[in-house]
Amino acid sequence: MVTSVEVYLDNAATTKAAKEVVEMVSKVMFEDYGNPSSKHTKGVEAEKYIKQALGTISKTLKCHEKEIIFTSGGTESNNMAIIGAAMANKRSGNQVLVSSVEHSSVKAPFRYLEKQGFQVDYIPVLKNGMIDLESFKNMLTDDTILVSVMMVNNEIGTMEPIQEIGNIIKKFNKNILFHVDAIQAYGKMKIVPKKYNIDLMSVSGHKLHGPKGSGFLYIKEKTKINPIITGGGQQNKMRSGTENVPGIAGLGKAVELIYTSDFDKKIQYLYDLRAYFIEKLMMLDDVYINGVCDSDCKKMQTAAHVVSASFKGIKAEVLLHALEEKNIYVSSGSACSSNNPGVSSTLMAIALDKELLDSTLRFSFCFDTTKEQLDYTIQALKELLPTLRKYKNY
Repeated sequence: MVTSVEVYLDNAATTKAAKEVVEMVSKVMFEDYGNPSSKHTKGVEAEKYIKQALGTISKTLKCHEKEIIFTSGGTESNNMAIIGAAMANKRSGNQVLVSSVEHSSVKAPFRYLEKQGFQVDYIPVLKNGMIDLESFKNMLTDDTILVSVMMVNNEIGTMEPIQEIGNIIKKFNKNILFHVDAIQAYGKMKIVPKKYNIDLMSVSGHKLHGPKGSGFLYIKEKTKINPIITGGGQQNKMRSGTENVPGIAGLGKAVELIYTSDFDKKIQYLYDLRAYFIEKLMMLDDVYINGVCDSDCKKMQTAAHVVSASFKGIKAEVLLHALEEKNIYVSSGSACSSNNPGVSSTLMAIALDKELLDSTLRFSFCFDTTKEQLDYTIQALKELLPTLRKYKNY
């Protein structure tokens, strides 16, 4: 029986759009609906929304407005960065490196590059999901032109040592481009790309209470990259096509809401929730936390909003739907690749015990998540786990 209480703990898959974002998108669609390339007043009004969003976002990254290219979201940003950079620099080398725990929207473009003749090498990770830095150093060669490492893992929440990785890359060869998928990081931490030696950085709007179909790619000034969408030459000829003004305006509003009001306080709230939830989970029988899990949940090693837990003896999908019956919504992996059933490559990369590979759920929070909701979830797990294990789902 479905309860009237709703507990949404799948915010790493998508977030509910903020009320102010919905109002902004609606206003642009119904009132200021002009084409931003048009010379008349309606066009100028639409263009103002783009400029406003550029100003808001560039301030959070401490970068130039011209270094931001708006896209349809994380997948397009990743494809543009990886394929565009590799193709533009192929005369300089043939090797591209990518971490073994990347999202499918990063791995797929690298598989495409492999078909184009590039040498794609995968950087191993430690059991907590962090890049094996010593192995990485040994993989760099004079033929390396691009490295891609995500800032926060979408499945287990591990935060990669991006600044250290960036320093290693540029010390070896300043011309190697460094791409970072920051889709699970932006909106949850302060990021200054130039400080981390980042050349390309991908962001998605619907992960931070913005509209679906919105996002951007940060491209450091003078970075050599080819466009993968050509046409009318919009956005400095890097991403042709009439701009999605409602989505861009909504994205700008979402960024403003997150970063300009009590940001540190909000992130600390998420860390407190995470520590609280992990403590409660650890009290349950045969439950294991994946990724980084210290006694104090060190901030510099893990994201504030993601908890990956394995429940021994229970299939993840069975537990997911049992929780759903109680109106608790979680994920058994990356929602963006949920149509491709199979064992998570991230869980395999961290060498998770085989008996836990198909028993792992992801719980992800937002600023609206409450301790009461987490208590309700823990109580539901206490009731469900013994029953589900009794029926031995394997």
